[in-house]
Amino acid sequence: MALVYYEGTVKPAGGNHDPEEASNRLHKAIRGLGTDEKVIIDVLAGHINYERQEIKKMYKTMFGQDLVEDLKSDLSGNFEKLCLYLLMPSRMFDAWCLYQAIEGLGTDEERLIEILCTKTNGEIQDIKEEYLTFFKRSLEDDVRKDTSGHFQHILISLLQGNRSEDQEMDDKKVQKDARDLYEAGENRVGTHTSVFNSILASRSPPHLQAVFDQYRRISQQDIEGAIRSETSGNLCKAFLAIVKCIKDPTDYYAECIHKCIKGLGTNDERLMELIVSHCEIDLKDIGDAYLKKYGESLPLAIKGDTSGDYGKLLVRLATPQ
Repeated sequence: MALVYYEGTVKPAGGNHDPEEASNRLHKAIRGLGTDEKVIIDVLAGHINYERQEIKKMYKTMFGQDLVEDLKSDLSGNFEKLCLYLLMPSRMFDAWCLYQAIEGLGTDEERLIEILCTKTNGEIQDIKEEYLTFFKRSLEDDVRKDTSGHFQHILISLLQGNRSEDQEMDDKKVQKDARDLYEAGENRVGTHTSVFNSILASRSPPHLQAVFDQYRRISQQDIEGAIRSETSGNLCKAFLAIVKCIKDPTDYYAECIHKCIKGLGTNDERLMELIVSHCEIDLKDIGDAYLKKYGESLPLAIKGDTSGDYGKLLVRLATPQ
């Protein structure tokens, strides 16, 4: 399988990266006569996460004040939240999002699914470490306490961060897995969910792509159709998220963003999480998929559904630089 390269919308400042100058600009924007939100947007959206961490450190070195605390005291609402999210280290931000999904008023299963079903082994391990460091609790224990049944099983499986990373494919194993999935679901009364769990949580992405292709040859429907007919609720959503992300992650995330924007009221919290998480990695490609899927550019869709400085910063992050 050919390697696929993705492109973000936010690029490194590179040779223009000057933490001292950026810190000065932010300090004047915050401490001057009235807050200069445009400068804050320019600085935060004009640097990648690693550079923002250097700016945070330089800000404290130069002024003896914490940039995050200064922004908290000067901003409010979703604009404040979005600025603070951009200043969190990437994996710590993922850990924070999971904590919010678990600790909020009722568990936000969709947020758990969108994060845990789409991360690499290395990302999962980093997130677990950040979660333990920041919240002094085990992420796996928290997920186990807040979920149950087969849905819990797939999340715990994914939290092991132990998916095969083998890029070579064994045709016999591909055919066996496709047949096992068929026998565990469509070809029996009742669904053997542990077979789906085992294969979807442990096999490598190239292997699963081949399994899904083979499944279509065995069955009268594709793997998504089988999952929809054989499972339900959060388990169905989790299995589908894994399949969609394996098949085409940019299309999957375009769908997630569209749900945030076009649902009954904007899901600002999840929209911010998705844009912040992907703006440096693959948001340009997600934007291309969004345009193809929904006939509207992603920046324009966000602009039409948000407002104020919050909306301006989101649009800037979603616009290729």
